[in-house]
Amino acid sequence: MGADHLWTPGQVDRRSEAFTANEEAFIAARDSFYMASMSETGWPYVQHRGGPPGFLRVIDETTLAFADFRGNRQYISVGNLDANDRVALILVDYPRRARLKILAHAERLALDAEPELLPKLLDPGYRAKPERIFRLRLAAFDWNCPQHIVPRFTEAEISRAVQPLHEKLEALEAENRALRERLAQAER
Repeated sequence: MGADHLWTPGQVDRRSEAFTANEEAFIAARDSFYMASMSETGWPYVQHRGGPPGFLRVIDETTLAFADFRGNRQYISVGNLDANDRVALILVDYPRRARLKILAHAERLALDAEPELLPKLLDPGYRAKPERIFRLRLAAFDWNCPQHIVPRFTEAEISRAVQPLHEKLEALEAENRALRERLAQAER
């Protein structure tokens, strides 16, 4: 059974202080999220984080972690964490119209700070260069209402959805070729 079958959008509308298998499956299927941090002047800063599905990992029922890959080299979130360790994450599954908000305390770790942690966070097939690790200690999470989430689909999701159509089209084209050949032979 895939991760998609372990949770139901809209199933839970509560704040909680420990992840369940439902949240773990949802998080493991995500290939991106938005993370908000707070500047010293009190202004929020929101940044998109992306990677292979599951790059944000549930370490235990109250801890998340991810390898922070090299990006635009602005380091605004990193700097904000020097003043305030609180972050908010928003994870969205657009096709299923589900959204999970996570409030946490973030800790920035060097790649070699905990040698057993980094291998858990890296996907060998993903070539991005990690610069640091973010470990997030859960404060609370909340499932949001799906009412205003517009379904959007990734290229891979669209490819999977239309694959049966491509297969049917190929079969019909092969059938047409065979019928044309038989017709041409019959006309000779």
